[in-house]
Amino acid sequence: MPDFSLRGHAALITGSSRGIGQGIALALSEAGADVVLHGLDESPADKALHGSPYLRVDLLAEGGVDRLIEEAFMANPALDLLVCNVGSYFDVPFLEMSRGIWEKTMRLNVEAAYFLTQAFAKRLTARGKTGSIVITSSTNGFQAEFDSTAYDTSKGALVMMTRSIALSLAEYGIRVNGLAPGFIETPLTSGALKNSPGLKDALEKKIAFGRVGQPEDCGGAVVFLCSAASSYMTGQVLVVDGGLTLGQLPRQ
Repeated sequence: MPDFSLRGHAALITGSSRGIGQGIALALSEAGADVVLHGLDESPADKALHGSPYLRVDLLAEGGVDRLIEEAFMANPALDLLVCNVGSYFDVPFLEMSRGIWEKTMRLNVEAAYFLTQAFAKRLTARGKTGSIVITSSTNGFQAEFDSTAYDTSKGALVMMTRSIALSLAEYGIRVNGLAPGFIETPLTSGALKNSPGLKDALEKKIAFGRVGQPEDCGGAVVFLCSAASSYMTGQVLVVDGGLTLGQLPRQ
């Protein structure tokens, strides 16, 4: 039987004060891992994680990536798991897109994940340790969405980043896999659901399981990717979307 336990492991999860990141952090913790949380909120939204170290670091700030890695390893020197989950959506219609919005999207969604992964891997290789890294992309990395050009491009980049870095780190015993959530109800998407009354109904007709995803729906996949159960997997991206991307037409 494959071992899904994460006892004896420690994980840094970026963007884990709420939403998908917090769902992942809760799942990793329940699987036995020690977790180090990260975000910009005053504290994590879920009190179940209040006993874990929480680092408030702006990854868009100069030196933010290096600061987070330094503080994370100070909080738990045994870190061997990384979940690059931080990211956001700033899009405007394509013809209104500015260089500032484009660059902010790429810096947070792509550049931060790239250099966090690099800095984390350097720490592991310097100590001769193996580990596992999970990069959160999105089904937007495979299917485009109206007026989402910068976000979609960033998520597509993360899919290829996962595969490319997996090749680079394989010789060190560091596995790199990805998670591609579909439409998950989070603080980031709640505004769209409130502002578009028919959106949730339309999504439920399109999603095979008939419901919008919740953050906890993503946790089990990441536990699997971080555990010995997936020890022969690297460079793969697991889609967790309830069947959103399976069919062309919504149910009638």
